[in-house]
Amino acid sequence: MKPAQRVISLKWIHAAVWILLLGVPGIMLWDQEFFGLPATFYLLTTLYHIGLFYFNAFYLYPKLLNKRTWWLYIICLIAIVCLSGFAKVFFLQLLHPGFQFTTFNRRLIFFPLVPFLFASIIYRLVYDRIRFERMEKEARAQRLDAELKLLRSQVSPHFLFNMLTNMVSLARLQSNLLEPSLIRLSELLRYMLYESNEEKIAIVKEIEQIENYVSLQQLRFGEDVAISLNIQNDYPEGMIEPMLLVPFIENAFKHGIGMVKEPFIQITLTVIEQQLDFRVVNNYNPANQSKDKHSGIGLNNVKNRLELLYANNYQLNIDNKDGIYSVHLNCKLL
Repeated sequence: MKPAQRVISLKWIHAAVWILLLGVPGIMLWDQEFFGLPATFYLLTTLYHIGLFYFNAFYLYPKLLNKRTWWLYIICLIAIVCLSGFAKVFFLQLLHPGFQFTTFNRRLIFFPLVPFLFASIIYRLVYDRIRFERMEKEARAQRLDAELKLLRSQVSPHFLFNMLTNMVSLARLQSNLLEPSLIRLSELLRYMLYESNEEKIAIVKEIEQIENYVSLQQLRFGEDVAISLNIQNDYPEGMIEPMLLVPFIENAFKHGIGMVKEPFIQITLTVIEQQLDFRVVNNYNPANQSKDKHSGIGLNNVKNRLELLYANNYQLNIDNKDGIYSVHLNCKLL
């Protein structure tokens, strides 16, 4: 429910309660007595009690009930109850000069204000709790949004840095593969600039960028690296966080080449209904691990994004054993 709709619904609830409290006895007891008191007196004092309900809930309670002035708040409540009781007696005598006071009706004159004040305190406690939870939820959402934007802003520069390094390698070799590589890279850049800022994108677009990225790497390494890409997408209407899968593949190419005997990289992506199953396996040389201080930025980034966006709807298993590095991600497309 939107905030405006919530406010309107609360107003209707308040109105319904007061109408029941005033209307039903008013209709039933008009020109009659209410437990020995005139019905008009009941209606007028109930209106007064409603006014005190909101006065206490929205002025006295928030202004005075704190560590410094709590005692003043209690004094004010006692004073309100006492003065209101005497004021009711005065106006009752003024409106009905011949009215006979008894012990019972005097209690009815003084006591009803107490439940209204008590109810207003309970109402204010509930009101503050709901408002606090709503503010916490909004603040948490803003923090998550800011953190997610920061994480997304880190994806493109890191990814682009690695790809430009690949282009430099091809340029130095004066390879005729440089031109198709630049075309592929331009498609990736277009994706990062215009698509990756969306909250969610179609899974088919993410798959397309995976294919572009792998094609770039195949252009670079040729037959030096055994690259396997298997994709099965039976849920093309599925939506996914942009640039979520590419960092895992990027990490495999970064560490699965160089002084590795018979390097291979196996990528499998299966999407059935809303369930995505993604696997990346590569071999590496444990003795030749990069000491780059920026190593792992992409993986840490995507782990944080998974936790922020998918929470309990994903499982990520990373295994590093005997020179084989494997990533297995299973998540529900929301």
